[in-house]
Amino acid sequence: MNEEMRALQKNATWELVPLPHGKKTIGCGWSYTVKLNADGFIEKYKASLVAKQYTQRYGVDFQETFASVVKINTIRVLLSLVVNLD
Repeated sequence: MNEEMRALQKNATWELVPLPHGKKTIGCGWSYTVKLNADGFIEKYKASLVAKQYTQRYGVDFQETFASVVKINTIRVLLSLVVNLD
């Protein structure tokens, strides 16, 4: 968790701002994952800080959604398409 928090702070992932009047904060929690290598042995432990999105309501707590995570396989497929279809 400490490593993940250092990475979030280093990358300036968020910015503290005052809470608008009449709005509630949403909580967050840790999600833990054990990453395995091809042999099935533990490669690393991963911790992610995630928002408790089930407490949000569209148009009240947020206006838009986004996913900032891209899998490397997606990038490889896109690059392959660009090279082969150019």
